[in-house]
Amino acid sequence: MDNLAGQGKPLPQEYFSGDTFQHFQRIAKDAGYKPHWLKLQHEIRDEVIAIAAIHATDTATVLESRIEKLNEKVFEYNKSCPAPMQKESVSVSNIEAAIDWWK
Repeated sequence: MDNLAGQGKPLPQEYFSGDTFQHFQRIAKDAGYKPHWLKLQHEIRDEVIAIAAIHATDTATVLESRIEKLNEKVFEYNKSCPAPMQKESVSVSNIEAAIDWWK
């Protein structure tokens, strides 16, 4: 903790005016912090693309277990993300539409 970038330097005055939550978000963003739900969103997007590629080869037995695990992540994502950003669960029948949802 002694070798942090910016250690000992004063914070800009803009951090002390206005809404505290907005300032927290700005400071966290500047530090490279990503919320848990955003990390989940990226994981889900990558998994949906992988499942769609498998779906193209039509191996349904592998798809069912991967989709179950994916939907567990979607459920966790929906619990932690802002309400307008919540998504539907994924199924074999809507895998192509799911690619558009998660972009």
